[in-house]
Amino acid sequence: MEPTNRLVNPMLTDFYEITMAYAYWKAGMHEEEAVFDLFFRKNPFRGEFAIYAGLEEKLRLFENFHFSEDHIAYLKGQMPQCDKGFFDWLKSVDCSRMKIYAFKEGTISFPREPLMRVQGPIAVGQLLETAMLTLTNYPSLMTTNAAKYRLAVGFDKGLIEFGLRRAQGPDGGVSASRYSYMGGFDGTSNVLAGYLFGVPIRGTHAHSYVQSFTGIEDLRNHTLVGPDGKAYDFVKMVLEIREELGFHYTNKGELASFIVYAQAFPREFLALVDTYDTLKSGVPNFICVALALLKLGYKPIGVRLDSGDLSYLSKGTRKMFNEISARTDPGLSKCLILASNEINKNVLISLKEQGYEIDMFGIGTHLVTCDDQPAMGCVYKLVEAKGIPRIKLSQELSKMTIPGKKEAYRLFGEDGYSLLDLMIRVGDKPPDPAKRVLCHHPFDHIKRVYVTPSKVISLHQCVWDGKRVYPEVPLNESRDYVLNQLRSTRQDHLRDINPTPYKVSVSEELYDYVYHLWGEESPVRELK
Repeated sequence: MEPTNRLVNPMLTDFYEITMAYAYWKAGMHEEEAVFDLFFRKNPFRGEFAIYAGLEEKLRLFENFHFSEDHIAYLKGQMPQCDKGFFDWLKSVDCSRMKIYAFKEGTISFPREPLMRVQGPIAVGQLLETAMLTLTNYPSLMTTNAAKYRLAVGFDKGLIEFGLRRAQGPDGGVSASRYSYMGGFDGTSNVLAGYLFGVPIRGTHAHSYVQSFTGIEDLRNHTLVGPDGKAYDFVKMVLEIREELGFHYTNKGELASFIVYAQAFPREFLALVDTYDTLKSGVPNFICVALALLKLGYKPIGVRLDSGDLSYLSKGTRKMFNEISARTDPGLSKCLILASNEINKNVLISLKEQGYEIDMFGIGTHLVTCDDQPAMGCVYKLVEAKGIPRIKLSQELSKMTIPGKKEAYRLFGEDGYSLLDLMIRVGDKPPDPAKRVLCHHPFDHIKRVYVTPSKVISLHQCVWDGKRVYPEVPLNESRDYVLNQLRSTRQDHLRDINPTPYKVSVSEELYDYVYHLWGEESPVRELK
């Protein structure tokens, strides 16, 4: 299977990956076994979790990883000083000797955990770095951002992604639609995302559509075929309802636009009601058309609010629906209210404080641009070379790496919630349910805790062993997986304000080894 975006190929890399590969090749080291970890150091959005995403596209990269003749010709022109034999080797490069472990796509994840462990020839592992990072950083950031919006509105409200026109280019827009759906959104306005990934697409009409009508005289067709197959004078029905309700003051061009839209989409009638005046014209005009649809046996969907005080307008709209429904048709009270208009998480918090009657939110700019934090910060570090664990030291503890091949386990308490994640060395005995295990903070010897887990889940699985071994998972299944985790994770870890830090620990054996290697690799200064 090819990558979704044709730009994803071995040339989607930083030049220094290729210069390092040449240096390895020149030194005769390019075939030596190495292990790299892909992880992040800090949770995004000032929170205490992230959601790992992008695995499917990385697997497609591995399946199609080879340099074309055109690629080689270009690189020869950029690196004229390099031996011809290097480019012959580069032509042969693929991922057939790589072995890769990863978290399941959509897994709630935490700092320092290897989201992916990449094993194989060091030069190939190096060539994979940049593409793997770009196929992890934005997908994971976007999925996490979407999950935070889902948590902000709750699981009973609808969320539609409206961000294509504001996204950073076509790929940013398509990726935003894909990964916002994985993170818990219900649909998108992006038709291409629906076509490519099966994301449910949603849409109504724009203000320009309403403005293009001037009055009832614009209507050339007055009929609408009901569910019973009979044709009715739909315009007459709407005007009679308008007269009965006393809505003489509404904008007639807007009313005409709603009638035509209902004739086009009688089963999916959702109207944008703020073109002229939401409560004095838009909502009354919608009600006239909606009641006519209900008389015929159709079920109108509702209205969209796109400007103004969303709390006040939604409550006013719901009040109007309920009052008129009580004396006409109870189906009107079931109509939904969708709100858009530059909504971000702060707006959602404010709406909760003020109270609102909104059933569904359309989120665009602030979601797809991840304006709270524009980058994820995943890194890709060497942790073993020639079978020897390697460590990167730094005066900033957060930038130190945990050496060697590791695998992670999630330990659960008796209440069913996860207590912490534990990393161990590959080959060491995994933690057992009902057996006490000592868990250390990786770099703080004071922080340690005994845990007797009621359940243990392995987080790593082999996804690539010279070829793909991870199944293709439908996007809606990954979405369900994310939502189930959000429902079953302690809310104090997920909340936006002052979340409780989640513990990521190492086993006693790995802890001892980290400090042993730290001492070996750290230079000893001499004072004079």
